[in-house]
Parts: sequence; structure tokens; C-alpha cells
Amino acid sequence: MSILRTKDLSKIGYTNDKARSLVANIMSRHFKHHTKTQIIELLTQIKNNPEAYVADKQVGKIAETFIDKVKECAFQTFNLLQESGQLKIYGGKEIDHGAKKQMELAMSLPIVAQGALMPDAHTGYGLPIGGVLATENAVIPYAVGVDIGCRMSLSIIDESDSYFKRYSHHMKMALKEQTYFGMEGVAPVPAAHEVLDSPVFQETELLKRLHGKAWRQLGSSGGGNHFVEFGEIELYEGNTLDLSPKKYMALLSHSGSRGLGANIAQHYTKIAMNTCKLPREVERLAWLDLDTEAGQEYWLSMNLAGDYAKACHDVIHENLLKSLGLQALAKAENHHNFAWKDQLSNGKELIVHRKGATPAHAGELGIIPGSMSTPAYLVMGKGAEHALNSAAHGAGRAMSRQKAKANTTASALKKMLGNAGVTLIGGSVEENPMAYKDIEKVMQAQKDLVVVHGKFMPRIVRMNKD
Repeated sequence: MSILRTKDLSKIGYTNDKARSLVANIMSRHFKHHTKTQIIELLTQIKNNPEAYVADKQVGKIAETFIDKVKECAFQTFNLLQESGQLKIYGGKEIDHGAKKQMELAMSLPIVAQGALMPDAHTGYGLPIGGVLATENAVIPYAVGVDIGCRMSLSIIDESDSYFKRYSHHMKMALKEQTYFGMEGVAPVPAAHEVLDSPVFQETELLKRLHGKAWRQLGSSGGGNHFVEFGEIELYEGNTLDLSPKKYMALLSHSGSRGLGANIAQHYTKIAMNTCKLPREVERLAWLDLDTEAGQEYWLSMNLAGDYAKACHDVIHENLLKSLGLQALAKAENHHNFAWKDQLSNGKELIVHRKGATPAHAGELGIIPGSMSTPAYLVMGKGAEHALNSAAHGAGRAMSRQKAKANTTASALKKMLGNAGVTLIGGSVEENPMAYKDIEKVMQAQKDLVVVHGKFMPRIVRMNKD
């Protein structure tokens, strides 16, 4: 058998890595006495009529890859169901009408089994921020969100308020020198982390192309509401970290999977919208069946983006603490903008999308921030099934970024932060505290979902200067 090159396979439509790998293995085992012309002719016939070969013991697996593709690209139109599924809304009085309408539309999709709206909810793209949606064997890229695996990470440090008084200048300099924000925010020397060695980066052409970007951006943070901040946390009696109930210094960060996650989201949203045609008002909620190749690829890529987001926080915390000669006593973290396979008490497994919502299974730790001058809370989930084991991911916006910019000046923001005893490095008026809902009202509205184990107050905040 003459050797088949990649370009030979590409010419006849074998562009999928899985199909190419199968061809190499099967042809070398069962067709080694065939000529190159005969093999190309056979492979062409398999591609053009895969159903005729799917039962074949030797080439059936190759044929299956094209049947998947036919299903994946089939043009289907789904009508919205007239009757909505189960939807539970928390803190509804503080949630805008647009967010509720978006959630109701999402609930009418035929793949949806259950949903919940968290008290920090506000209008988003496709699914509202704060929306939790459970589907049956399908994933909706836009219900996960663009910033896949956006994450909170908290390091608790065995230092007290006196450390701020003695070393506040050092802490400010560390934040300026060791953190990087925004589109161009990358370290002069790229960080190292085992996530970059993940074999998943070799699983698809898209991930192969994104590896370089992931390497460059590792340990950096996005713009908008992403932050890295030092503050003080008071841990309560009986906290799940098994630390003495007192005040500690802490480092808190919020950011996601950077360009890696954004590119994955855009790529698979486009595929979903091209293969699952929906009415215009919900077209961004197009889904991928998890039994298709595209669905499996997205699931693999989404999980890699979640691992990458965690790695970014690991690097940020490690670099900052090392530069100040500090060590963490304990760490707590969680992410949102993700989809999980969750099994409910009735034994049914569903795909639970949490777009701007915190996982809150019974005993699960989470962090719910307020704003740059209001508390963040260390919480433990209660496992409320009506909320799909979820809670808010923050205070939630009360104003759009445009409205916040129009209603607040830089001097007013400076005064607000001065009154709260907070130093801001970077940042913008778009993220001012008045742009967010009252975190205390949000926490009150979800008292059935989480129990508070600690209260964090920001002191030195680093954000992107938009």
C-alpha cells in the first residue's frame, strides 16, 4: 500500500482528525495489499454514501464519522413550545423585565427540562446573566457564555490588619507589577503551567491554533468587571475551612479563560446556529446534541477552558504571594459560565448551564462578590434542587456600562472609594459601586440556597483601566 498523505485525504474530504486517524489504522491493517488509487476510490465512496458502509466490520467506523457529520449539519427548524417548563425565580422584585423575558423564552425550548433565575440576574445575550438552565443531552454554547469558566479564587493569608498598615505600598506595587489586564495584558515572560501540556490541545484543529494564544495570556485577567484585590476576610464560627473564627488578610481574584474561551464560544455558537435553526428571538440559544461530533468537541473544549481559567488564577496567586513573601493558609474557588452533568434526586442526569451563577450543591464552597467597595461572601451551598443547586455569582448589574459611565464621574468614584477605605489601581467609572445591585439584598434573597461562612472586604483593588 502506498502511503496516504494528509493532503491526499483532504482532497477527498477527509478533514476531520478522527476520520484520518481511523483511515491510517484501518488501511494499514486490512488494506495493505491495495493500491493507493483503489484506497482513495474506496474512501471516496465511503464519504459519499456512508450509510452503505456503516455495518461493514472493517470500514464501518470510518463511515460513522460521516454519518455524524450529516446529522450535525442537518438543517432543522424547532418551534418554541407553547408551555414552559419548571422555572423558579429568586429575588424577582429586583430583576428587570428583560431578564425574565429572556429566561421564559429559554424555558420554551424543547430540550429544556428545568430552569432558575438567580437574584443578581440581569439581561444578557441569549440567556440572561444569572440564568440557570437544565437541558437533556444537549449543550447551548451561548447559555455557557463567551468567557467560559469565569472564576472566583480566594487565598486566605495568616496576616492581620497591621500588614496593610506596614506594607500597603509593597502590595500596591505587587499588584501593578504582577497582574496583567485586558486585550493586550500579558506578562513579559510567559508563565509555565501544566495545563499547557494538556493533550486536549491536540484534539481539534481549533485548539491546536489557540495553544499559542493560551500560552501568551496565561496568568492574565480580562477587562470589565475582572479584578485582583487584597482585602480582609472575617471567618465565622464553624467555617468549613476549619480555620479559627477571626479576621485574616486575603487575596481575591475574578477572571476567566481569556481568548481561549472566547474563540471556543464563537466557533461553536456559529456551528450551533448553522445546524439548529431557531426563531429569531432565541436564535442564539441554538444547541449542540452531545451525541454529535460538534457537541463532543465543544464539551471537550469547554472543560479545557475551565482548566485554563483555574490555571490563570493559580499563576496570579502564586506570583503575588511569592513577591510579597506570603503563603496561603487555605484556598476556596469556583467558576461560573459553564455547563455540568448534574444528577438530580430523581436520578435523572441533566446538562446544567450556569451563566453567571455559582454552583451550590450541598456542602460546596463558593464566593459571591459585591463591588469594588462592598463585601464578598464565602458561602457553602445548601443543595436546593428548585435552584438546580445554584446561587448568585455576584451583586449583578443595576446599570448598563453606558449608563454607569453617563451617571458617574471619576471624582465621584474616587470619593466613594475614599469613604469606603479602598484604593483603586486602574478601573473605570463603568464599574463603580452604584452600577451594581445591593449585595445584601441579593444575599437575603438566596438565604435558602447558601449559608455564609465568611465576609470579605476589599482594601486594594486592581482592575483594567478601560
